[in-house]
Amino acid sequence: MEGDLLLLHVANFSTLFVCMVLKLPQIVVLMRAKTTAGVSLNSLLLELAGFIVFVSYQMYYNYPPPTYLEYPILIAQDVILLILILHYNRNTKHSLIYAVVFVGGWKLLTVEKWIIDTAMSVCTLISASSKLLQLQCLWRSKDSAQVSTLTWALASYTCVARIFTTTVTTGDTQ
Repeated sequence: MEGDLLLLHVANFSTLFVCMVLKLPQIVVLMRAKTTAGVSLNSLLLELAGFIVFVSYQMYYNYPPPTYLEYPILIAQDVILLILILHYNRNTKHSLIYAVVFVGGWKLLTVEKWIIDTAMSVCTLISASSKLLQLQCLWRSKDSAQVSTLTWALASYTCVARIFTTTVTTGDTQ
């Protein structure tokens, strides 16, 4: 039992620390390239929506912060990526629209229990769709230079670790 608790703490803290820098390689690659070729705006928007749903669900049900603490950090990093994508695509005028939609959506999620439960039940689909849209963008553009392999590898680790920690800590398998 003590070994399981140690593994849980290692998984929680390693996920938190990895997520603190998860998107930095992608941010640096975009800033150096000054182009978003091969990077999908729609993928990023879906990922951001999934992160918002997940953190809202965790907070709504008062789950322990170690099970979701990295999500506000990831949301902040995704917002930076969104701003960079809008900037390099010369669409910064849309920033306010995205901000209103995401903040309004965040608040709407917790108006009724069934809304957050329904949103959480499709969260995996949202996340998977995000990745598929990114892969589709890469396929179409035939340009992966602006996509960070390190970011994708780190994200894969944190996904597996977070599934483990959330299931062990909360018993929630939704």
